[in-house]
Amino acid sequence: MTNWPEKASALAGLVREKRPMIHHLTNDVVTNLTANVTLCLGAAPVMAPCQHEVEEMVNFAGALLLNIGTLDDALVQSMLTAGRKANDLGVPVVLDPVGAGATSLRTDAAKKIMAEVRLSVLRGNAGEVLTLAGAGGKVRGVDSQDAIGERDSLVSDFAAQRGFTVAVTGPVDLVTNGRRMVKISNGHPMLGQVTGMGCSSTAAVAAFLAVAPEEPCRATACALAVFGLAAERAAGRAGGPGTFVPLLLDDLANMDAEAIRSGVRIEETD
Repeated sequence: MTNWPEKASALAGLVREKRPMIHHLTNDVVTNLTANVTLCLGAAPVMAPCQHEVEEMVNFAGALLLNIGTLDDALVQSMLTAGRKANDLGVPVVLDPVGAGATSLRTDAAKKIMAEVRLSVLRGNAGEVLTLAGAGGKVRGVDSQDAIGERDSLVSDFAAQRGFTVAVTGPVDLVTNGRRMVKISNGHPMLGQVTGMGCSSTAAVAAFLAVAPEEPCRATACALAVFGLAAERAAGRAGGPGTFVPLLLDDLANMDAEAIRSGVRIEETD
């Protein structure tokens, strides 16, 4: 059985020690925020979506993050090109299927990427993940109108069939690779009051995955717990959403090993 507090602390330390480069192909709304989240965790972000350089850039990456939040045909093609190259190089790939289920464009783009790129992790909200699992998830815009509820086994089966780790974030985060099921209860409702918090949690996943590519389920669970813990700490001092974000960045940057060991709440279920 994994000693989760120690694992989370160790991986957070490795990110700071190794400072892996994370190649982001992401959406226009969150570019600055997710770059800063990546930096504050100790990794090095590069925001490089142009198809003419993605193959060259991914050579330097510890992980590739694909986020379809503001997609168009050119960006999807860049993602496919970068993803295939990452697969050739053994660079782990994380997909954030923002808004899948809201429109056919988003759903089809996410499915195309899943079909043509070997993913290590899919991180989305309940509506997005249930849509891609064929369970009719409900999404309005980019916000989930659904919850996993009693459908843990459906998500687990989806992960097992696809061969990648699936992370569903919400009031309690669920992470599964089809064999292991992990739940994370760190976080705060203020995360839902600021644009880009789901995307930021995906950035955390990519940073942790870059230093533990051989164990994507554990890396994902630890990343979400550390991100959620930072949110809890920041919300306790924030006057509202406007002051929450800079405090969140501060807490991500300043969190030490003891705070992680004593604060993460990760539970592995049967």
